[in-house]
Amino acid sequence: MKFFIDTANLAEIREAYDLGVLDGVTTNPSLMAKEGIVGYDNVMKHYRDICEIVDGDISAEVIATDFDNMVKEGEELAQLHPNIVVKVPMTRDGVKAIKYFTDKGIKTNCTLVFTAGQALLAAKAGATYVSPFVGRLDDIGNDGLNLIEQIVQIYQNYGFPTEVLAASVRHVMHLVQCAEIGADVVTCPLNVITGLLNHPLTDSGLAKFLADHKKANA
Repeated sequence: MKFFIDTANLAEIREAYDLGVLDGVTTNPSLMAKEGIVGYDNVMKHYRDICEIVDGDISAEVIATDFDNMVKEGEELAQLHPNIVVKVPMTRDGVKAIKYFTDKGIKTNCTLVFTAGQALLAAKAGATYVSPFVGRLDDIGNDGLNLIEQIVQIYQNYGFPTEVLAASVRHVMHLVQCAEIGADVVTCPLNVITGLLNHPLTDSGLAKFLADHKKANA
């Protein structure tokens, strides 16, 4: 499973990278705004800065909602760095744009996916990644993990190369369960990744080892 970090914060990206397990980054306009990154030139520079840290796929989202402007923005983003993946919403024009980018050899991430049917359309159009939103489905009483499992099964049935990128992952159990059901990628905040390190028995066991060592060398 690939680990992506869902942030535009450079310090968090560096910390995840230094841990040695980071495979890529996902961003969106909301995450950029959270870091105070505003204005076309600043946003583009920020994407380049991220690409300097991580040697992996970096999802950069288009703002436009119509086909022509999605294509314009996506081509500009793709020119920034070979690792840029153009993030496109699951809409009629978004699917058309994914097909266009695929034909041009530009990698894509179809975002805001909430049904298996949407994921099937994205794969048919040639998306590199499809991003079902686990947590947001859970928020409205639906089973986000069941959707991941459905998509994984459909893609396996027909040999689609599109990778299932589990998004809106809120906690460690989400991440582990996504791994159990075969998601190719998970994207989540830094605290979810570092949360995998933690267990009280690890802490108490280490404390005992250190205490015993101290006694033995007293």
